[in-house]
This record gives sequence, structure tokens and C-alpha cells, in this order.
Amino acid sequence: MLKAMLLAEGHESERLRQIIKECSVIALAGKRSRFLRSRCCWASRGCRAGRGLRRGRSGHNSPEGRAERARKRRNNRGALPAHLPRIEVVVDIDDKTCACCQGELHQIGEDKSERLDMVPAQFRVVVTRRPKYACRACEDDVLQAEAPARLIEGELPTEATVAQVLVSKYADHLPLYRQAQIYARQGIALDRSTLADWVGHAAFHLRPLHERLLTVLRARSKLFADETTVPVLDPGRGPPRPASSGPMPVTGPWGGLDPPGIAAYVYAPDGKAERLFSHLPGFEGVLQVDGYTAYPKLADRGKVELAFCWMHMRRNFYELAAAGPAPIASEALKHIAAFYAIEKEIRGRSPEERCLAWQQKCRPLADAFDASATRQADSHQPEDQARCRHPLRSLALAGADALHR
Repeated sequence: MLKAMLLAEGHESERLRQIIKECSVIALAGKRSRFLRSRCCWASRGCRAGRGLRRGRSGHNSPEGRAERARKRRNNRGALPAHLPRIEVVVDIDDKTCACCQGELHQIGEDKSERLDMVPAQFRVVVTRRPKYACRACEDDVLQAEAPARLIEGELPTEATVAQVLVSKYADHLPLYRQAQIYARQGIALDRSTLADWVGHAAFHLRPLHERLLTVLRARSKLFADETTVPVLDPGRGPPRPASSGPMPVTGPWGGLDPPGIAAYVYAPDGKAERLFSHLPGFEGVLQVDGYTAYPKLADRGKVELAFCWMHMRRNFYELAAAGPAPIASEALKHIAAFYAIEKEIRGRSPEERCLAWQQKCRPLADAFDASATRQADSHQPEDQARCRHPLRSLALAGADALHR
């Protein structure tokens, strides 16, 4: 029995190592492989399920197993938030008479434990009644309170219901057709088109808030912008077409009197540079971005300074080094690793301390890295430049100053 358990644990460890290796390659290379991600997800679930099955077979409910779980619970005591309501259930004995002398028993202590409970989401119907009043003497005038305003006039949902649909769709990534299936299990028949209509009304009412967020963001001196391509359904015109969508959050971390970070998402039917001009009108300051070619056109206007991201720069060198022997890319990765080590050391300190550490420690490394990259980019043959163009040429020609901000 013990030999079989050890053999199973060995197979599980090897499988987990392979899963971690595949996930690391996906994360570092920046790939978007749905097949591999689903494979990693299902494999990890299978490992957890197998581990739970082996626990049951290996005496998980034995006295030793219960003692170990009790020890872990004691170490984790107090983890449940204090703001949660407590419902006390008293499990008491039926007869409080002593079996020996028939005297009355008195309490000398108690055992107390806490468990996390959940009340499933429950639909309810809000019935609004508006009584009508009239005078018995004249009977000419009828009085009635005005009907309260609704978010969607003539529709069924309350504001809380619409908010739940929005949070489930955009925060929990639960599509409307799945929400409709969930509601159907409780006997509520809501078509996906009905839910989509609710979302549209909510978007209309939230538009002033979105515009206010963008106004506040554009007034800041530092912004972070990122974009990604998302598929957009276009019925009657073939498969989903690509469009651009991304956030414009204020950069952090914050300290002192700086305001908290906020983020606003914007959408564009494509990724042309003109979209950036329409999203950031009037912005003046430092804009932290990746290597997307549309951002330098925004900086050419003279009011925006770009701050490039070392993570995106490192990703390009990693792809070169992972593809085969690449001494230049490997050397660049070592330089960037030195930056990361310094950042790890000063993480959590005040902005003044971080700025001083950057000037004293990171600035010399960055200058040496820029000089080395420029020499390597200029000394390569044309065919080598094509291979190293993305990380080296962009850094040598346009990215040096932006990476130092």
C-alpha cells in the first residue's frame, strides 16, 4: 500500500513539473494558446481530484488525519472576516441530570468552532402598491403618490438586478447566455436579448460617469495605457472581426498625498493611431506604454513623453534566446535581471527612496545597457539586424530615453 502511494506521488510530481514548465513558457513568451491553457487547467484539476481520492484511500479520516487537520485549523484561526454575520447553533445534551446522583449538571466550558457558510442567490419580487384616496363629500379629486422612477421604464428589473447582471458579465466574465441558463434553473425565463437590452440601458446611464473618469485621467501628469485585440461579433459579415480595446489607468504605486489609482476602458473598431488621439485629447505628461508603433506618433506632437516598459523589452529578448543560441539576447537578459533585482530590493519604499535608488544603482546599468545595445545593433550584418531588429533597433533608435523614465 505504501509503495503504491509513493509511486502515485512520484507520477503526480512529474506531471506537475510538466504543467508548470508549459505554463511558464506560455506566460514568458506572451503566447495566447487557448488549447495549452485549457490543458494546464484540466490537468491541474485532475491532479487535485486524484490527490483527494488518494487521501480518502490512505485513511484521510483516520485519527492521525483528523489531528493534522485540527492542527492546521488552529494555525488558520481568525482567518474568517469579522464583518461577516455570525449565526450561532448550540448543540446541547437532552438530559442535564447526573446519571450517578441524579443531581443537576452545571456547565464547565464549551467547544467552539467556525465554518464558512453561503446563502445561494435568491430571486424575489418587489411588489409596489400605490393606494388611491378620494373624498367622500366631493368625490371629485383622487390622490395617489407618484410612481417611483425606474432605471428601465416599463421593465421588470430593479437597480440591484441590473447591477448583478453587469458585475457578472464584466467583472466575473460570465456571458449573458450563461446567466440566462443560471436564472432558468430557478424558474426565471429571461432571454439573452432581454439581458442585452438591460446592459444597453445601464451603459447609457453610466456614460456620464465614464466620461468623468476619462476627464480626471487626462488631467493627470502620468498615465499607463495598454491595448489588446478582442474579437467582435459582426453578424452577416463572416467570422468575428478584430477590434482594439484597452484600459487607461493611472500608474502606481502611490504614496504621500497622491490620489488612488483609477482605470477607464475605451473601445475602438481598430488600432489606428488616430484612435489614440481621440482617446487622449488634451493629455500632457508621461505615458507608460509597450512597444506599439502608434504611440510614438502621439509623442511626436510634443506634449506627451513616452515611458517604455522593461517587461515588454525583456519579452523580445527572451523569444530570441528561447529560439536557439543567441549570445546577445542572453547577455541582455542578464542586464535586465540586474534591474529586477534592484527593483525587488526597493519595492515598498517611499517614492523618494525609490527615485534615489534608481539614480544611484539603476542609471549606470541602464546607460551601459544602452551603449551595448547600440553597438550591437550597428555592428550586425543586415540579415542579423532583421533577426534582432525588434528589441535592439527599437532600443537604440527610440527606446533609450523612454526606458529611463
